[in-house]
Amino acid sequence: MASEKILESKKAKVAALTEQIKNSCSCVLVDYKGITVEQDTKLRKELREAGVIYTVEKNSILRFAFKEVGMDFDSVLEGTTAIALCADDQTAPARILGKYAEGSDGKFSVKAGFVDGEIYDAAGIMALSKIPSKEVLLSMLIGSLQAPMQKLAATLQSLVDKKNEEAA
Repeated sequence: MASEKILESKKAKVAALTEQIKNSCSCVLVDYKGITVEQDTKLRKELREAGVIYTVEKNSILRFAFKEVGMDFDSVLEGTTAIALCADDQTAPARILGKYAEGSDGKFSVKAGFVDGEIYDAAGIMALSKIPSKEVLLSMLIGSLQAPMQKLAATLQSLVDKKNEEAA
């Protein structure tokens, strides 16, 4: 009887995790062994502020959940594994965890992940971690569009001023 309850509990956990994965646009799997509680608390706070769900989960539960959504991460689901999921920012988990992995002296490492259904290995996730946030990219785009418009406005204003001087 008890084993049946445990099995049902695990099935519910897999179903909940599967739903979270389906609703996420990005995911990063990490190996977290060797970090301190203080480092983990700081990391979780930063992830939470960015809207990232970060949990430690058993590899077997993760394996079943990923199978449900049609993804295969079996080769990296060994040892200690934590999963970071984000529903609205494609680069947030990779950016935060990649930065953290670079400064951890090998105690914390990125395993793999996905962005919009495309699977990336550890090197791919680390490359994604270098991409600025969506807000930063948009502000860079606006800045690059704004400069020519300001130059055009200044040129037109100088023409208007010149015409006014000639008319006076």
